[in-house]
Amino acid sequence: MTRRTLCLGIGGAAVMLGLGGLKLASPQAIIRPPGGQDEDRLISACIRCEKCYEACPRHVIKPAKIEDGLLGMRSPQLDFSADYCDFCAEENGGVPLCVASCPTEALQLPAGADAHSTIIGLAEIDQKTCLAFRDTGCHFCYDACKQAGYDAIQLDSEGYSGRPYVIGDKCVGCGACESVCVSLQQGSIVAGATERAIVVRPASSL
Repeated sequence: MTRRTLCLGIGGAAVMLGLGGLKLASPQAIIRPPGGQDEDRLISACIRCEKCYEACPRHVIKPAKIEDGLLGMRSPQLDFSADYCDFCAEENGGVPLCVASCPTEALQLPAGADAHSTIIGLAEIDQKTCLAFRDTGCHFCYDACKQAGYDAIQLDSEGYSGRPYVIGDKCVGCGACESVCVSLQQGSIVAGATERAIVVRPASSL
């Protein structure tokens, strides 16, 4: 990047910030990787080295964008659009490689924390866009949660007509449910929907 490009970028960001087009902090809470739930510590300690992105075997860690706030830009966030966080169960025995690779401990788990005790977030179902609430028999989120080993999603009745609901005390926000939700696929989209029918929200925002 040339000095001129850098100056233009800084100047443009300053103008946008002054006009209200950008925010210093994220306007909404961001889903962070394991050990990044202390937002203040993560933002202050993260050096944007991208080692956590590279270490993630499921490629669910992505850089936060400028619209997520200037202070958090390019800090790590979780994207469950194609996969979920299993705490590197297969690759590293349940010790997240993102945490192990962080040189500044911006990602840091409490002593004794594991995949069943670290709360990344909480899944939330939008009944207006969930296909199961339109009597389609869709149970992808239920199956994914069971396969991930949490059983945090249950059905209100057995069989085809069962509709999913989240058991908050069992959900850790791994994203398995969100990663398989088909509510936005062509042919099943609900008018006006901008996100999947089940998404993980940061626990602090609920």
